[in-house]
Amino acid sequence: MSERTLAIIKPDAVKKQVIGDIIHRYEQAGLKPVAIRMLHMSKSVAEGFYAVHNARPFFGSLCDFMSSGPAVVLVLQGDNAIKKNRDLMGATDPAKADAGTIRKAHGTNIEFNAVHGSDSPETAQFEISYFFPGQDIFQ
Repeated sequence: MSERTLAIIKPDAVKKQVIGDIIHRYEQAGLKPVAIRMLHMSKSVAEGFYAVHNARPFFGSLCDFMSSGPAVVLVLQGDNAIKKNRDLMGATDPAKADAGTIRKAHGTNIEFNAVHGSDSPETAQFEISYFFPGQDIFQ
């Protein structure tokens, strides 16, 4: 079943200059980028995006990190895109991620873990519209 998911190449991975490798991994896995945008999130944009975590102890540091430098947001499309991207990313903690995953290759720790991906169809719908409201998403 073809579906869409949001992916973010986080500021740590952008700073490491691994954008191309990460996008290549998406494409090799059969996930087609249908929208791409680079932005430097303001703290308020990060807080709105991660609002679901606002009661969690890591919320403040997460929003600080996500607004610390440019990030690349993408809409990926493909069969079972959400699960495929989650598998490709690996565990949240790069130390626990499987070999060959993006986080194992490019993450530093649980906070600086290189990428984000939607975890459900409902989340994907919210996240895609958050960064691509009314903008062209290609087929």
